[in-house]
Amino acid sequence: MKPLSKPVAELVADAESEIETLTAEEALALHGQPGVTFVDIRDIRELDKEGRVPGAVHAPRGMLEFWVDPDSPYHREVFARDDRYVLFCAKGQRSALATQQLQRMGFGPICHVGGGFAAWREGEGPIEK
Repeated sequence: MKPLSKPVAELVADAESEIETLTAEEALALHGQPGVTFVDIRDIRELDKEGRVPGAVHAPRGMLEFWVDPDSPYHREVFARDDRYVLFCAKGQRSALATQQLQRMGFGPICHVGGGFAAWREGEGPIEK
């Protein structure tokens, strides 16, 4: 197998240089505020196993761009609001890449939680089972 010209760690680092990354503490301060929507892009199995952030919208990573795009037949109204969107995944890598992609689409304001759900849990953020 030929070596990758750009491994995932580099992709994530590039994304994080272009996007806003919140600490778990900053995310906790925003949680539950009007005009802020948390978006959990983890796989449903991860949510079932680890729990959920109360009030977060679940948008699987594979459908996110389609759900955000108002011209897509898969568009979801939750992404048509003038909210600030806070994405997170398990550890912050997928959400960094997703945030970058949505930002490139012109969607926003948008940011992500560095360290993802693991950082949220370590920061004693509320979790629903």
